[in-house]
Amino acid sequence: MKNITSSVYTFEDIVKDDFLYVDKTEFIWNLIRQGKAMYFLSRPRRFGKSLTVSTLKAVFQGKKELFKGLAIYDKPYDWKQYPVIHLDMNGLDFSSVEELESSLCDLVTEAAASHELRLESANAASMFRALINQLAEQEQVVILVDEYDKPILNNLGKPHAQKILDKLKTFYSVIKAFESKERFVFVTGVSKFCHVSLFSDLNNLTDISMHRDYATMFGYTQEEFETYFADRIDSACKQLNMPCEELLPEIKQWYDGYRFHAKAESVYNPVSLAQFFMNDAEFNNYWFSTGTPSFLVELTKKADFNFEKTLSEPVMGLAFNAFEIDKIDPLALLLQTGYLTIKSSFVDLGETLYYLDFPNREVKNAFETYLISDYASIPQETVGANVFKMVKAIKARDINLFMELLKTFFAAVQYDVATDTEGRFQLLFYSVFLLIGVRVEAESRTNNGRIDAVICDGDHVYIFEFKINQTAGIALDQIREKEYFRKYQHSGRKIILVGANFDTVSRQITEWKSETVC
Repeated sequence: MKNITSSVYTFEDIVKDDFLYVDKTEFIWNLIRQGKAMYFLSRPRRFGKSLTVSTLKAVFQGKKELFKGLAIYDKPYDWKQYPVIHLDMNGLDFSSVEELESSLCDLVTEAAASHELRLESANAASMFRALINQLAEQEQVVILVDEYDKPILNNLGKPHAQKILDKLKTFYSVIKAFESKERFVFVTGVSKFCHVSLFSDLNNLTDISMHRDYATMFGYTQEEFETYFADRIDSACKQLNMPCEELLPEIKQWYDGYRFHAKAESVYNPVSLAQFFMNDAEFNNYWFSTGTPSFLVELTKKADFNFEKTLSEPVMGLAFNAFEIDKIDPLALLLQTGYLTIKSSFVDLGETLYYLDFPNREVKNAFETYLISDYASIPQETVGANVFKMVKAIKARDINLFMELLKTFFAAVQYDVATDTEGRFQLLFYSVFLLIGVRVEAESRTNNGRIDAVICDGDHVYIFEFKINQTAGIALDQIREKEYFRKYQHSGRKIILVGANFDTVSRQITEWKSETVC
């Protein structure tokens, strides 16, 4: 049984230290076999981007012996050595324009030193140009850029963000200027500013982020998971005293679900899987804990982002496009960072439309908990404990206890947090309901209006209507008048109607009423 790692990203170290490596070199071969090529590819953090860059580096350094037994080893490739410029943006200081310039200079200096070259200190862009020129005197160069957008993501929402972008634009424009001297270019990161403001001068990169042929290049398919982790799966089954046919669907619900093309297979998060097995098969939120999306949560709050609409209505392909730094679309950022993903698609009037969702239980539970905690200033452990009690209340058919627990969320909301608009109230309310884990249809469509939320659990259906600054009676009357319950009357379930009122002065659910539909 090979050792598993979630912290080693150097291909050579993984091979020499005999760590488990899921063979992705068929994709590498497809990238390099065409000769001269330049690519851009974005993926969420901790998805294997650095390992892929390291693997490409080993290929272009001609280290064939490292690839014995892998798909690329027997391919018709000459394993010629090229001078490689590897620029890794991880772990550097980008807190200001000055620090960015200094960090970029350090990166280029280190790259030059790896080839026993010394550069005159000027500015980062001119040093980059000098390095390519010197290395290309004997052979075309290979340029690999890892986490190209780190300086931008670290400064989103800050006053100097545009200046950071302008500095990067000048630096990266060097790549296009020396296209004739480059054998291969690969740029990767989390977000997709490609072909917009950042890469407007670098439009010769082929963007394969949403290309079907490369949709499973990062992450593990179901077949890869069951093949490469077979011994670990067997061990986990014994540890948990759970048959394989039960454990596999559970792991899939937790860590699978990322889809990077509508027609492609979904993939598992590699870090989450590694952590799951390394932590004695304990289900937990491993990927999310490696970096909380504070800016992303703040962005969704400021924009009054409608999660319910996003997760229930189809969106156009424009949602996957790159964006300008001063016009950040929360949906685009949620997709690119991996918090939302493609679940299905269809074509209407020649346009492909997509249904989106959280990729899996790990992301959904963790993001909603973090969203509520940050939005309401409630400790995450308190959120989790209350949700657990609310689930138990629903299972026990105790609607009064459920509503009392729901009140505790609003009682804990800090006074300076705005909950006085329907949109902001709905965001918190909907997030709580999603966390419950039962099937929730916030703002569910009927043939005669909309329902605030529906919880379907076993043989019971709970239909909720919330009003702001009115009465629980008015909310209940609306359910009856609109006959929201009609669509469930032939389901064989018991239907409970719940009307409630939220008062913006007291900032609390002031009353609720419930009744059973016969």
